Amino acid sequence: MSASSPRKAKPHKTVQAHAPVSTNAPAEVPQHVQAKVSSNVQAEISSNALPEISATLQADVSLNEKPVRYIIQNLERTYGVPENRRAADPLDMLIGIILSQATSDVNSHRTFAALKKRFPTWDAALRARTATIADTIRSGGLANQKAEVIKSVLRQIKDEHGTLDLNFLHDLAPEAAVDYLSQFRGIGPKTVACTLLFACRKDVFPLDTHIFRILRRVGLIPQKCTDKRARAIMDAVVPSGKFYSFHVNLIRHGRALCRPREPLCERCPIAEYCDYGRSLI
Repeated sequence: MSASSPRKAKPHKTVQAHAPVSTNAPAEVPQHVQAKVSSNVQAEISSNALPEISATLQADVSLNEKPVRYIIQNLERTYGVPENRRAADPLDMLIGIILSQATSDVNSHRTFAALKKRFPTWDAALRARTATIADTIRSGGLANQKAEVIKSVLRQIKDEHGTLDLNFLHDLAPEAAVDYLSQFRGIGPKTVACTLLFACRKDVFPLDTHIFRILRRVGLIPQKCTDKRARAIMDAVVPSGKFYSFHVNLIRHGRALCRPREPLCERCPIAEYCDYGRSLI
């Protein structure tokens, strides 16, 4: 449902936030969630990546009675409906996100521009010495570390495909694209997810410290939850096409109201769905 819809968001009142749920009668799971949970669980089982996730994912989602669509809708009414206008070449995006680590947006954009000016093509960057790349991106911080990762990624892509091009990621299923990017040394889950969400518009949910904090407060993920398990839950419960909006608006919400200390719960547009907020208001 779009943010402009006249329909008023209503909380689910059938079960209280902290009411026990019988294991013999799990809450009904929406059809779009059932389908996504099934595919995610099968992927986890077949890959044996983390067996404990496949054993708990369906239970996590079945017990998660939060009306995610209403949460997204209320955030959109408050902060707007973000549009993904940043869709770009996947390799450009990947390198840009590597450069964005541990620095400001302004700094990372300036550093990326300097890198592209010095090396108009990624083949030119691959031919350069790692030290030269580091000198070019020095203003962005962690220059030596980032230069090594960039050079390693470029070399591996070139060796595997014969060309520096990641546009084939558009044709891969989200999990396959995640698996491919995850193989690179120095590329973490957040970098992978951001690359696929921003450049390829895939339904993959990036997580960081601030988003973890909000999701735990609301009760969408358990208090103790690994990144892998949290991403599996979010990939299952977020409606298709709303990954970008939810991700961006959670960041906006964390900066404006749901701050690490002294969150402004009395002004929160999703307080009625939030375990933490309901306990205070």
